[in-house]
Amino acid sequence: MTVTVPSYHVPVLLRESIDGLNIKPDGIYVDVTFGGGGHSREILKHLSEKGHLYSFDQDADAERNIVDDNRFTFVRSNFRYLKNWMSYYKVDHIDGLLADLGVSSHHFDDEARGFSFRFDAPLDMRMNKRAGKNAADIINSYSEEKLADIFYCYGELKNSRRIAAALSAARAIKPISTTSEFMQAVEKLFIREREKKEMAKLFQALRIEVNHEMDALKEMLNAAIEVMDEKGRLVVITYQSLEDRIVKNIMKTGNAEGKTDKDFFGNVNSPLTLVNNKIITPDDDELQRNPRSRSAKLRIAEKKDDRRRD
Repeated sequence: MTVTVPSYHVPVLLRESIDGLNIKPDGIYVDVTFGGGGHSREILKHLSEKGHLYSFDQDADAERNIVDDNRFTFVRSNFRYLKNWMSYYKVDHIDGLLADLGVSSHHFDDEARGFSFRFDAPLDMRMNKRAGKNAADIINSYSEEKLADIFYCYGELKNSRRIAAALSAARAIKPISTTSEFMQAVEKLFIREREKKEMAKLFQALRIEVNHEMDALKEMLNAAIEVMDEKGRLVVITYQSLEDRIVKNIMKTGNAEGKTDKDFFGNVNSPLTLVNNKIITPDDDELQRNPRSRSAKLRIAEKKDDRRRD
């Protein structure tokens, strides 16, 4: 019997993403962002006894939601190692993969993890608490220039250099170790109401660096394409522009940079074809039930067969 931690995470665009997988009852599927297990349990409802689901999550907390089902395998690992784990389980192809990116409600609401500026907590932000550097390590050890680059590239903050300078000055007096100390160091740059909204982008940028999220995403998507069977579906939900750009580019061109390789007739050589040309977003009913779904974007692509890629 599975006991789900209350309000761990409400699955976003559940029906739309499951429909997007176009599930074959006897197929092999992967959910690379298990979390509360909402999407995984729905996938299992569509599988026969011959089907199987592999679900990834690097956070130990997610193990509390593991599904007791012989058609289910939980993989406690970062999804960037997808190909390695499929090889380990002797899976030579999959029929579909689902990724619900971003941070779960559980992480935002866990006061001790340091993901949100709503709570005073250790400045951690690691998805995997056994991993290496946490957010405080980065703030206190990176050069001012490198911090500015992170805030600009991952948070798209125009005042990134001023933020980095303020943090550099603060840590010279005392190491920054909590979310409140982090905010105090930069609060003069986030006084106006619209600037306070930018604070979320600052936390986002730091979280992305801590967890190497962009590199992991690229590796996972490339691995997914490699192990995906012909007509297999890649279903990805994004929440911010950086990850969405990577997903869009890979689905359209086969690479994260969006560089197009065309054949003699001008057709784009890509291993995938788009299933939905227009992104799918939550409807009004879902937005009312789950306000945190407001920035979600769903993209779906299908693996081409070899003849269509020539």
